[in-house]
Amino acid sequence: MRTKPVLTDEDVRSMATAAEAHAREHNWNVTIAIVDDGGHLLYLHRLDGAGASTAEMATGKARTAVLGRRETKVYEDMIKQGRTAFLSAPMTAMLEGGVPIIVGADIVGAVGVSGVKSEQDAQIAKAGIAALGIENV
Repeated sequence: MRTKPVLTDEDVRSMATAAEAHAREHNWNVTIAIVDDGGHLLYLHRLDGAGASTAEMATGKARTAVLGRRETKVYEDMIKQGRTAFLSAPMTAMLEGGVPIIVGADIVGAVGVSGVKSEQDAQIAKAGIAALGIENV
């Protein structure tokens, strides 16, 4: 049996702090969600001014990224290129802004963000993950 890395409470707090700092630095009112490797919610924070629907969307983006094992931008791009059949996939949020957290060969969780332009949501998620000091590829 092999050993697998998992997110700790400290990891989640570090990512949340960094993601929120990045959002506040740009005056972006967003919701940030962090999930574990099974898509279970570990953290959710809707910053002041973020729309109510962003809580569902951020959580959906995080779950889609972890369960699909790739950034949600991949799904958005596929759909934009005409693969509309992906709209019937069991994923809940196929818009950019969900980023998996990869440690070695393992997906240990994901960060999802919603509230500003999709590429800005992804920027915030990646800023959070960067706080772990890992190469997330």
